[in-house]
Amino acid sequence: MFDDAWFQGSLLDVDTPQTVGALGPTVERATLTDGAWVDLRRGWVSGADELFGRLMDVVPWRAERRMMYERVVDVPRLLCFYGDGEPLPDPLLTEARETLDGHYGPELGEPFTSAGLCLYRDGRDSVAWHGDTIGRGSSEDTMVAILSLGTPRTLALRPRAGGAPTLRYEIGHGDLLVMGGSCQRTWEHAVPKSARPLGPRISVQFRPRGVR
Repeated sequence: MFDDAWFQGSLLDVDTPQTVGALGPTVERATLTDGAWVDLRRGWVSGADELFGRLMDVVPWRAERRMMYERVVDVPRLLCFYGDGEPLPDPLLTEARETLDGHYGPELGEPFTSAGLCLYRDGRDSVAWHGDTIGRGSSEDTMVAILSLGTPRTLALRPRAGGAPTLRYEIGHGDLLVMGGSCQRTWEHAVPKSARPLGPRISVQFRPRGVR
């Protein structure tokens, strides 16, 4: 599937118990334009490299092809989706979702119900600029919470209307990034390709009902 020799675990994760950390004062919020915001919690899941290894083995990763620019192309990453009511592939992900619900539930007004997983095998895998606007995200404020496991990669954000600089977050090894407010409608995000030799990364995107 990929050359896992490039994967380097975090030294902070060596012999660390696998736990989901608290949210609250440890979360850093950046207020963006047009009612959008981004929360960042570094090292939210400890022992994240072991979780990464388990997900590599147990998730039924699949390749997809999609229509783009009037031709069918390979999606440059592997995917798996767990819809409403489906059990997640690891109990630590279930605990993570419950923790997100406990912290963000009052602000979001509903629970996170689905989890989309992406496997970026190396620096050639990527996702183009987009917003999660399939479904309610096209017309309503919502949240998408991303747990990043494995090799850190850049998640970039830019306003759809321009007028503000592109933001870049290097996230991996158990970091949490949450996009909220109008972020899916008024901003775009991407994981750019990299020419550097990079190891694999798994992104777990928790979303509420009807948001893709």
